[in-house]
Order: sequence, then C-alpha cells, then structure tokens
Amino acid sequence: MSKLITTPNIADPDGFYEKLLGAHEGLSDEDSQALNARLVLVLANHIGDIDVLEQAMQAAKDAG
Repeated sequence: MSKLITTPNIADPDGFYEKLLGAHEGLSDEDSQALNARLVLVLANHIGDIDVLEQAMQAAKDAG
C-alpha cells in the first residue's frame, strides 16, 4: 500500500499558491468551483493509486 505524502513536497509552495490563485482570477464563484473540481480530477488521475486517493480524501476531511 502506498502512503500519502503529508510533509512539504513542493519546491516553491508560495509560487505554486500564487499560480493557483492566478488560475482563479476573474472567474465567477461557480466557475472557480468548477476549476477546483476539474483540477482535483486531473490530479487524482495523475496519482492513480486508490489507496493514496482515499488517504488524501480522509486527510482533507480531517483538516476541515
């Protein structure tokens, strides 16, 4: 079973966050939510490991 990486793993987290915010710039709330949903599905497909995806969903639920 693969394990979800929960420690910092992005080389430039601030740069990524800036790009993520920029992707939402000018979008309506509805379009922004749709972008988030598509991004989740694209990244889930990239990960591809259902065990890791289930761990990520639980981590996101626990963080909220």
